[in-house]
Amino acid sequence: MIKEQLNILINLAASDMTVGDHESKIIHMIGKANGLSKDDVDAMMKAPKPVGDLSVFSEDQKFENLYHLIQLMKADGQVFKSEISFCEEIAEKLGYKKGVVAELSSRIYSDPTITADRNMLMERARRFLK
Repeated sequence: MIKEQLNILINLAASDMTVGDHESKIIHMIGKANGLSKDDVDAMMKAPKPVGDLSVFSEDQKFENLYHLIQLMKADGQVFKSEISFCEEIAEKLGYKKGVVAELSSRIYSDPTITADRNMLMERARRFLK
């Protein structure tokens, strides 16, 4: 499951046609925390796969995907329209309405060491489930 989640993040990072250093570090950090080697993550970043069926994820997994996706979108300090559109597209594939991205994005920080109240964010996200 972690490879599918990382693949989504890699697709987002590449959606503005460049993967920034900070974005790459976050992707590697998430991969390492979930038992993937640097070489595994590098291989995935060199050849990202299309985003598949996300309906198989549990509600918690869907939220975690969305959380990390928004965090990565903000990682390089610049948010491009293409990144917002990609996040909204993935949010819909995860079963949320597009508006969840705007709702959560103001409360999710680009620095992974700064954490928001996950339970509060999950409750807010639930309001946007289809």
